[in-house]
Amino acid sequence: MRYAYAITGILLAGGAAATLAIQQPVGAQVAQNAPTVMPPAGAPSSFADLTERLAPAVVNISTTQTIEVNRRNPFAGSPFDDFFRQFGPQNNRNSNEPITRQATSLGSGFIISADGYVVTNNHVISARGANGQPGTDAVDTITVTLSDRTEYEARVVGRDAASDLAVLKIDGTDLPFVQFGDSDSLRVGDWVIAIGNPFGLGGTVTAGIVSALQRSIGQLGAYDRYIQTDASINQGNSGGPMFDLQGNVVGINSAIFSPTGGNVGIGFAIPAHEAWPIVQTLMRGERVQRGYLGVSIQPMSDDIADSLGLPHNRGEIVARVEPGEAAERSGIRQGDVIVSVNGRDVTPDETLSYIVANLPVGERVPIVLIRDGERVRVTATMGERPTDEELLERAQQGQGDEQSATPDKDDENSEDVQETMDLIGLGFQSLNPEIARQLGIRSSVRGLAVGQVDPSSDAAQKGIRRGDVVLSINRSATAQPSDAVRIIENARRAGRSTVLLLIQRGNNPPRYIGVDILAE
Repeated sequence: MRYAYAITGILLAGGAAATLAIQQPVGAQVAQNAPTVMPPAGAPSSFADLTERLAPAVVNISTTQTIEVNRRNPFAGSPFDDFFRQFGPQNNRNSNEPITRQATSLGSGFIISADGYVVTNNHVISARGANGQPGTDAVDTITVTLSDRTEYEARVVGRDAASDLAVLKIDGTDLPFVQFGDSDSLRVGDWVIAIGNPFGLGGTVTAGIVSALQRSIGQLGAYDRYIQTDASINQGNSGGPMFDLQGNVVGINSAIFSPTGGNVGIGFAIPAHEAWPIVQTLMRGERVQRGYLGVSIQPMSDDIADSLGLPHNRGEIVARVEPGEAAERSGIRQGDVIVSVNGRDVTPDETLSYIVANLPVGERVPIVLIRDGERVRVTATMGERPTDEELLERAQQGQGDEQSATPDKDDENSEDVQETMDLIGLGFQSLNPEIARQLGIRSSVRGLAVGQVDPSSDAAQKGIRRGDVVLSINRSATAQPSDAVRIIENARRAGRSTVLLLIQRGNNPPRYIGVDILAE
């Protein structure tokens, strides 16, 4: 189970809608949650009968992996650290060989077929890196334990990091199993129960209600849509099922929000209608395909919306267009605000990433965007989303050190520089090859170097600092401080209280920041 110690760090999930019921042939083994005498809707007097039927299909998942440890002191961070420290470094004849140990982890899952297909979270069976976060490789061994303590060695059939889903296979017959249900029928306030392996306590049952639907938890990704519940979810519940009162799997427990590391009544589950199509794809041994537009985007914060004179909470601004991808071929440009894709409005609840990822590869879709205050319509042919590893590699290409340098000298006597200080609290210098070299940026970059920052200005509060480069203001290029003065004055005369700066730090990707114009 991944923990969130701050509201910005939680998890992933997703997929596309499909028919969820699995029809069994006549005479086949019956699913544990097949229609029978079930508790009536509403508040049940007990969950005991339902739990008795469902629990056998819920499994504990334990994993092992080999990790390297601190060579000088393998007990670093353990209770024995101080004891062994007094003896100094250990003498080892094979000192060049790495020291390793076996690490274990626990999670949950559930069986979805009598012949042993098991669904869980991808992060449950992913090897941990040096930072403790799940990596791209699977663990060394995976053991699935049933409620009767029968153990099976499992193999990975398929895994999908973007949706945080994985399918395992154990060699068994006539196994208890459950079926996916229709999470679209859930309503806020409905009862749900969770069965899993929190803190290694297998077969633990908790109950609660659906607290929210379509909940975005700040991942801004393709599958940032969760069922929120107050049923107790803790470490080890990851990958376990969330059931409705008919015994259908309506979600896969995946994340919690927790400032303390324990349950505080805010848990998140991947909806069944998103998970089931991906599970089917993985069971077939196929790779999950997702639509891809080829843009880096930023949410429309209030300051960005104000600087453009656009409504709040509508659309997302394009910070970068990937060369050769669908967006560039369709004519989308940096600074465009995409407000609609395929007839669906782009909002904080319907993000661009979510809409695009769930479009078929190769489909031609209409896109509506705002450019220089005008609505523009383009048509894009969806590409295929690269793997997470490829996207990370692209993001890292050309990135520089976050610690940007500072120009050697400021043109403090310039009237234009003083005027920009008075307007937005920033003093600019024209960028030339010498300053570009000092700042460690490419000589081809054109813009204004920030030489002065008023510490009490809104620009300073937004994190702009000396050595940053302003590439444009209100989508107009800025080569001289006088350009900045003219653009900001035009915005002020138009009644705007904010201007939009495109900022680059070092050789990192540029980003948009809305900065307040200082009062006269």
